[in-house]
Amino acid sequence: MTKNPSGSVGIVTPQCAHFTEPLALRSGGVLPAYDLVYETYGTLNAARSNAVLVCHALSGSHHVAGTYADKPKSTGWWDNLVGPGKPLDTNKFFVVGVNNLGGCFGSTGPQSINPATGRPWGASFPFVTVEDWVDSQALLADRLGIDAWAAVLGGSLGGMQALAWTLRHPERVRHGMVIAAAPQLSTENIAFNEVARQAILTDPDFHGGNYYQHGVVPVRGLRLARMVGHITYLSDDAMAEKFGRKLRHGEHKYHFDVEFEIESYLNYQGDKFAGFFDANTYLLTTKALDYFDPAYEYGGDLKAALARAKAKFFLASFTTDWRFSPARSRELVFALLHNQRDVSYAEIASSAGHDSFLLDDPHYHAAMRAYFQNIEV
Repeated sequence: MTKNPSGSVGIVTPQCAHFTEPLALRSGGVLPAYDLVYETYGTLNAARSNAVLVCHALSGSHHVAGTYADKPKSTGWWDNLVGPGKPLDTNKFFVVGVNNLGGCFGSTGPQSINPATGRPWGASFPFVTVEDWVDSQALLADRLGIDAWAAVLGGSLGGMQALAWTLRHPERVRHGMVIAAAPQLSTENIAFNEVARQAILTDPDFHGGNYYQHGVVPVRGLRLARMVGHITYLSDDAMAEKFGRKLRHGEHKYHFDVEFEIESYLNYQGDKFAGFFDANTYLLTTKALDYFDPAYEYGGDLKAALARAKAKFFLASFTTDWRFSPARSRELVFALLHNQRDVSYAEIASSAGHDSFLLDDPHYHAAMRAYFQNIEV
């Protein structure tokens, strides 16, 4: 990794950790061996006390910050947050990003070869959960010599992973940073996920999840899934401000082709997503979202579920995020306070909806910066 005084971590290179010890999954499945692809930014200090794990959301990856030498436009998905002098300052912290199991960016997933068959796992890849991801990340931390994280940070599904870390490995997390997340999905969110999955499952090119063997990709289903999802990531205000009812040709054409700018935008996002993401990974990841519910084993009692946590917490939500509304973050805040945890909470006024957590909002980043500055390493 090279350093860049402009605030970027510069050119980065992914690394791969191979694990030969079988990993038992909550679904009852087992991965006999697996790879985790990851990136690091900054320098691990002598005490190994300055490590921060960044957990990615549904379509994210290990590539959190910086760029690749052969792809100058391949900026990491949270590059505005992570780097020298940025809120998550790599002059102070050693930052690790990991591609989750079941992913499609290098870690073992449905596209990987199943050693038992010599073919891609495809539909036979076992279900993975947020807790499975956390446990595999803990094994990676062991490999890196990190006994405890200074902080575990994530937004959306990544925030759920940060929360799960504080519950499954409470001694190994000093600060849990849960951004634009919730203790579990609402019924409406599960419904949106199911519509997206059905778009993929009913695509004629899906072939029961074994489309790799047929040399095709369920593009139609995947692009529809992304279009549905993308609507939920934006707020009504953001869409109205950016697109309104603008027509591509300035007048009504009375056909079913794309006419409105918002239609064009959604089609573009769908096409772009279908060009790089794996449909089986999408199915597995949305089910992991659906299954996540720390209170499930406690009869729905969130306070009891969070009693195991020992970390200090920072939570942030955004006013127009209707997929993971501020009320859901406050549920977590109240449950943590009930357990006498040290909790900081920021509710950020933003018009951008759920995607706000990815943006360079000055109030949001100021709150993040202040919290990271107060973390002792």
